[in-house]
Amino acid sequence: MSTTPVSLKDRLGLESDAASGAEPDHHRPLTAVEQEWKQRIHDRLLEVADLTALAALEKSKARSQIREITLRLFAEQAAPLSVPQRQVVARRIEDELLGLGPLEPLLNDPTVSDILVNGPKSVYVERRGRLEATAITFADDMHLMNIIDRIVSAVGRRIDESCPMVDARLADGSRVHAIIPPLAIDGPALSIRRFSVERLGVDDLLRLGTLTPPVADVLRAVVLGRLNVVISGGTGAGKTTLLNVLSGFIPANERIVTIEDSAELQLQQPHVVRLETRPPNIEGKGEVTQRELLRNSLRMRPDRIIIGEVRAAEALDMLQAMNTGHDGSLTTVHANGPRDALSRIETMVSMTGIAFPIRALRAQIASAIHVIVQIQRGEDGKRRVTSIQEISGMEGEVITMSELFTFRRTGVDGDGNVQGQLEATGVVPAFHQRVNLRGVSLPIGVFALPERRR
Repeated sequence: MSTTPVSLKDRLGLESDAASGAEPDHHRPLTAVEQEWKQRIHDRLLEVADLTALAALEKSKARSQIREITLRLFAEQAAPLSVPQRQVVARRIEDELLGLGPLEPLLNDPTVSDILVNGPKSVYVERRGRLEATAITFADDMHLMNIIDRIVSAVGRRIDESCPMVDARLADGSRVHAIIPPLAIDGPALSIRRFSVERLGVDDLLRLGTLTPPVADVLRAVVLGRLNVVISGGTGAGKTTLLNVLSGFIPANERIVTIEDSAELQLQQPHVVRLETRPPNIEGKGEVTQRELLRNSLRMRPDRIIIGEVRAAEALDMLQAMNTGHDGSLTTVHANGPRDALSRIETMVSMTGIAFPIRALRAQIASAIHVIVQIQRGEDGKRRVTSIQEISGMEGEVITMSELFTFRRTGVDGDGNVQGQLEATGVVPAFHQRVNLRGVSLPIGVFALPERRR
C-alpha cells in the first residue's frame, strides 16, 4: 500500500473536480451502478489493504489511505463512473470500513436531530421537529447488526441474544438505543438521539420560542437561589437541553457532580465530576446503577448534584440528598405534567421496596422539590415551556402547588404552527423572598399579569 501522496488528477488521468465544475453530493442515495461498484471495490479493498494497520492510524489518516487505495482501484478497473461519482462511492466505502456505514451521511447532516432505524430497509429522521422517511437502506439484517455492534463495542457494551437491548453513545455524545430479535420481532431497531455540537444557551431558547425573557429571569434566579428543580416532559420534549441551559447559571466556583445513564450534559464550569452508570457484563456482574452512583456522590463533597434523569429507585436517594444540604440540585423526569411528575416520583420511590406512609413520603417530596418546569413538544415540532409551578407545601395528604407561568394556547395557524403565549398567572411565589435574601435580583414585576405589566 503506497503512502506517497498522489494527486487525483495524476492517479486517474482525469481533470480535477475544480476543473470539471462538478461537486459531489455525498448525502444522496447511490444509483444501482454505483452500488454495484461500491460492493466490487469494497471486496477488492479487503483483499489488498491491511485493515488492522489502518485501524491503528488516526481516523483522518486512515480515511485518507482508504480513499487513495479506492480511487486507485477505480482507475485500475476502469470503472464507468465520473470523478464526482467515484468520490461519492469512495466516501461510502470509507464510512463502511471506519464509520457507521449508511448512517454517516445522516450523522454529518446538522439538520437531523433523531435517526430512527426500524429495520434494514426503513430509516426515518427528525428534522425541525418533524419525522420524515429517507432513502437510506442497509443491505440486510446482518449489515445493520454489524453497525449496531460497532457502536456498542466502542463503549465497552455488548448486544446479543442473551442481552438483546442496550443503551450506548457515539463518540460525539449522541444517545443510542438498540434492540434486536427476539425482542424486536421485525429485525434490529436502532434509535439515535443526536448530540448538539453547539451548546444551546438561554438566548437560543429565547430565539426559538422555548422561553420568554421573564421566564428566563425566573429560572436564572431559581438556580442562583439554590432551589431544587425538576424538569418534566415527554420523550424528545427537550428536557436535557433545558437542563443544560439551567446548569449554565450555576456559578463557576461550585463543585458539581453529574450522574447519567449515558453522558450527555455539556457543563462548562471548571469544577465538574461526571459519573456514568455501567451495565452488567456477560456474566451478569459488575452493574453500577444510578442509585449507587448517587450514594457515592454524597461522599464527594458536591455543592450541586445533577441527575440526567430519574427513572427508578434512585428517586428516594435524590429526595434525601435534596433534603440534607445538597440544595440547588437539578434533574429530569418523564411525565405529562407537573402533578404527574410528583406521582411518578412517588411510584419510583416505591420501587425501593420500602413501605412509606403516604403522608410522610409526600411531605418529603414537598420539602425536597421547590420548582417543577414542564416542557412539551407541540404538534408543530417546537419545544416550549408550558408551565412553571412552585411546590408550596401540604394540605392534609395532598401536595399543594402554585402555577407561576402557563402557556395559553390560542389555536393553530395555516402552516400548522401552534399559536399562544407563555404568560405569568399573577401569583408571586414563596421563593421570591428567599432568592432575594441570597442576593439574587428578581423583580416582582415578572410575575405580574400581562395586562398589568404593560
